[in-house]
Amino acid sequence: MPNLSAIVLTYNEEMHLERCLESLKKSGAEVFIIDSYSNDKTKEIAEKYGAYFFENKWINYASQFNWALANCPIKTEWVIRVDADEYLSDKLINSLHSSLDTVSSSVNGIKIKRLMYFMDKPLFKAGMYPIWHLKIWRRGTASCEQRWMDERMVLNSGDTIEFDGDLIDHNLNNISWWTSKHNGYATREAIDVLDQLYGFTYAVSAKSSFFGSSDQRRRWLKHRYLELPLFVRPFLFFLIRYFIQLGFLEGKRGFIWNTLQCFWYRFLVDTKIEEAYRKGGKDKDSLIRFFKIEYGIDVTKN
Repeated sequence: MPNLSAIVLTYNEEMHLERCLESLKKSGAEVFIIDSYSNDKTKEIAEKYGAYFFENKWINYASQFNWALANCPIKTEWVIRVDADEYLSDKLINSLHSSLDTVSSSVNGIKIKRLMYFMDKPLFKAGMYPIWHLKIWRRGTASCEQRWMDERMVLNSGDTIEFDGDLIDHNLNNISWWTSKHNGYATREAIDVLDQLYGFTYAVSAKSSFFGSSDQRRRWLKHRYLELPLFVRPFLFFLIRYFIQLGFLEGKRGFIWNTLQCFWYRFLVDTKIEEAYRKGGKDKDSLIRFFKIEYGIDVTKN
């Protein structure tokens, strides 16, 4: 069996957790669940699968994940990051069984592809696949970057390689849940954008480079996107994703996805930034006060 541990963050994930843990069971990984005091059957499901179960107060994703790295008694050589609504494809499980123990000592990180589902079908167009992420690393060589959104694992040393197979992101909640969740995401994304402009925190971020890895290129392109005018950039983003990156080939489902994710969500982020400027002003201290009063968020502590 692979010398592997999985970290899974949860809060009321009874809908997804058993599917996730079933795939991790096939991989042979030890599982460490860090829960934010769920009130559903999350703990019961975790115990059914023999997972280590911890509870810790939620601040944000990065803080919770880094708490797990610091406090879980992980003994295996390798660690994998898996969300509760994700699961490993059979091909990825086979890659773990056949290749993990033979990875060169110079390699500390392994990238795998994320395959996202929307309306119960995979998204292959509009730049959605393949997206490579650092998801597996040697214990002690990586941490989660402290950002409000778009958190990545950052490797502190060593090379990376790629494994075949997908980490499948398939959330089963309805569209009302999706829009509510993305409303919250939009607030965090607005803070993240303003943090980059005003320096609310001193977080270390993953590198961005047009000539770097696919992950670094996506981060570089996102920085260029943020340089465009508010409310103009969501239109451009939609046009690029839907037409140039062929999102229209996904049919009605692709139109819905690109309209919601690439236009509506990005437009909502810009609207929240505009509201912050209008109500809070355009200086650092005023914006800090605005988010504290309006949202109860201390943006200096992510």
